[in-house]
Amino acid sequence: MKRSVGAAAVAIVAGSLALAGCSSAGSQGGGGSELTSGPIKIWYSTNEQEIEWAEAVVEAWNAEHPDEEVTAEAIPAGKSSEDAISAAITAGNTPCLVYNTAPAAVPGFQKQGGLVNISTTFDDGESFVTERSGDAADGFRSPDGDLYQVPWKANPFMLYYNKDVFAQAGLDAENPALETYDDVLAAAKAIKDAGAADFALYPPASSDYTNALFDFYPFFLANSGGVQLVSDGQATFTSDEGLQTLEFWKALYADGYASAEAYSGDAWAGPFADGVAAMGIAGPWGAGAFDGKVEYGVVPLPTAEGKTIDETYTFGDSKNVGLYTSCEHQQTAWDFVKFSMDADNDLALLETTGQFPIRTDISEVAGDYLAANPLLETFSLEVPLTVDVPNIANATEIWQTFRDAWSEAVQSGQGDLAEVMQAAADKIDTLASQE
Repeated sequence: MKRSVGAAAVAIVAGSLALAGCSSAGSQGGGGSELTSGPIKIWYSTNEQEIEWAEAVVEAWNAEHPDEEVTAEAIPAGKSSEDAISAAITAGNTPCLVYNTAPAAVPGFQKQGGLVNISTTFDDGESFVTERSGDAADGFRSPDGDLYQVPWKANPFMLYYNKDVFAQAGLDAENPALETYDDVLAAAKAIKDAGAADFALYPPASSDYTNALFDFYPFFLANSGGVQLVSDGQATFTSDEGLQTLEFWKALYADGYASAEAYSGDAWAGPFADGVAAMGIAGPWGAGAFDGKVEYGVVPLPTAEGKTIDETYTFGDSKNVGLYTSCEHQQTAWDFVKFSMDADNDLALLETTGQFPIRTDISEVAGDYLAANPLLETFSLEVPLTVDVPNIANATEIWQTFRDAWSEAVQSGQGDLAEVMQAAADKIDTLASQE
């Protein structure tokens, strides 16, 4: 489930965006090759709400463009969406568009030759993206400065807490003290002492590299002011801010406030939804898993010293749209991208899925809807401060290197934490320097 922004963030400001006009078949893109129009195929997420949104958009497009029919289906089942897309690139049979392209996977897809360069292929590629998404677009650029993905939607992570558990532990259930790491540790102790829940926090515990996005990384972004795991080719997590976050999580595991054992049910939502954990880390989509099961509140992620919501960075958990090189009718694919991301369809995305379009004028486009939905309005305050993963070479190996060190020094408490993480940082610096 973001977004590489280095220090850039999505700005929620007033403004407007008119849907760029569609080009006709045979037009020339910025790269100089002839672009054609015709039927295309797209993939979308298997999420029920996203399927509903996508089917409505496709139906509206097809009603207006009978000669450029869009055929849509969910991403094929597999180990992961990334594996399915990568296999399709290798086989040369990707759809034209995938509305579930993870920023972390873009370097690999690009290396495979699977992604169209949006910046150079379409005359309005740069202008459409930057007018819709503002400075956020810079966070998704590849090392060459071009865009190989279209920013689409973000899901800022916040901290959910169980009001009933907090009340049982003698904590303030309406305005809990959760601003600092010490606050969270104190709440965790009270919860454990009272037997109100088995654990304070229970993020996915396996060694899979993607799980760093559900524990360390969001907290590190909050504590560091939005610094990514790797910046300017160097690992950043051995900074003072990084070590503060690592020590915090080490304490959670050492004192039994978090579990390093894999959860028997849904790894990310289950512990909180089932009342096993007093707190959970999730984006606005978490509400769908928790509604009717937990009486919850939402607060910004804690930091070492404490920050207000309007200065607390967080993980964006973005998903973007990739346009793939095996697409025959790339002009239609691009025109459909712009259609699917106009103001009406972006509002429908928020209303249908609870996920935020990455556009600068979301407060204007969705102001009435947000005012009627206090939870989403709270999350909207975090959207300007969402950060995603860095767009770097060897991303998978880099994240796995970090996760292996995390498993050893944080979850298991083995070795000297600073030394173990520095060794991982040194290895990551080498990986980041390789093409």
